[in-house]
Amino acid sequence: MTLIRPAAGTGEARATGRRGATVRAVAVLVLVALAALIPLLGPSAALHGTGEAAAPGVGGTAVLRTVLFAALCVPVGELFVNRLADGVPGAPAGRPRSRALYAATAGFLAALGLASVVANGNLVPHSPAEIDVGGLHRTRDGALALLEVNAFLVTGLCALSRRPATQLWPLTAVVVAEALRAHPGTESTPLAGSALTVVHLVCGALWVGGLLQVLRTLRLWRGTAAGAALLGRYARVAAVALAGVTTTGVCSTLRRMPADTVLHQLTATAYGRTLLAKAVLVAGVALLALWARTRLRRAPDPLTACAPARAEVAALAAVVAVSGLLTALPLPIRW
Repeated sequence: MTLIRPAAGTGEARATGRRGATVRAVAVLVLVALAALIPLLGPSAALHGTGEAAAPGVGGTAVLRTVLFAALCVPVGELFVNRLADGVPGAPAGRPRSRALYAATAGFLAALGLASVVANGNLVPHSPAEIDVGGLHRTRDGALALLEVNAFLVTGLCALSRRPATQLWPLTAVVVAEALRAHPGTESTPLAGSALTVVHLVCGALWVGGLLQVLRTLRLWRGTAAGAALLGRYARVAAVALAGVTTTGVCSTLRRMPADTVLHQLTATAYGRTLLAKAVLVAGVALLALWARTRLRRAPDPLTACAPARAEVAALAAVVAVSGLLTALPLPIRW
């Protein structure tokens, strides 16, 4: 029996396309909702029984940091994969519609929310009168928060310009600001910690944002040999990014948790529990990536690797949410 697909341009084809778009939109909304539950409900679960106290509004802060990290990943992934696609022989001219402006807007709003918290002495403001905007310039954290707000604003303007590649510079400023914020001057060897965080964020953004953009591009390039070539190019870089995320993550953990206390703090502190959950998620994502790479190499149709890659994107969304939660929890005590 021969299956006849609806011809392009027919009412049935358009209806099928609309149904597919609706399913994808619903799936994205469900994914976003589930990811938002992690920073909202995670603090109480992570802190339970530890005797630690988190700052007021930790859930909201975690959500804002999750949005900020996701907003960083999207334009970085677009720039990276579009550059890869330009070098694929026989690649179609089409590229997915850019989401960089939406990401920059979300990042700007998240950074603005985080700046308002800093302007109120790291407490969630309950009215505009509590926000000391002028005081942001007088503190290190305030200056970094302002830098992130302005960097996302410039990123949005660059996304609208004729040279979207210029987004790279304000995005770099966001990465550097986050790295410096995470390691204040009172910490031991803060520059070393900041350097580790820069590498961690860059590798993570390339991995997460890159995979999302690759899948969007493959949907547009459906039925072409260039799709498999693009996926293969991304897979090689993703392996390096995974190694970078793992190495810097382990080094950062040992800086904050001495080796002889790691096992205890991974279960006895909120930071350790969240870090352990992130490590488990990353290990699961690595297995999905290995499965996709195996299919890419051995399957008759290399594009069957897209199935585990889609599951990998969903798992990476959870990793981003857990990362946002991790930055909002109290740091472990060095014994």
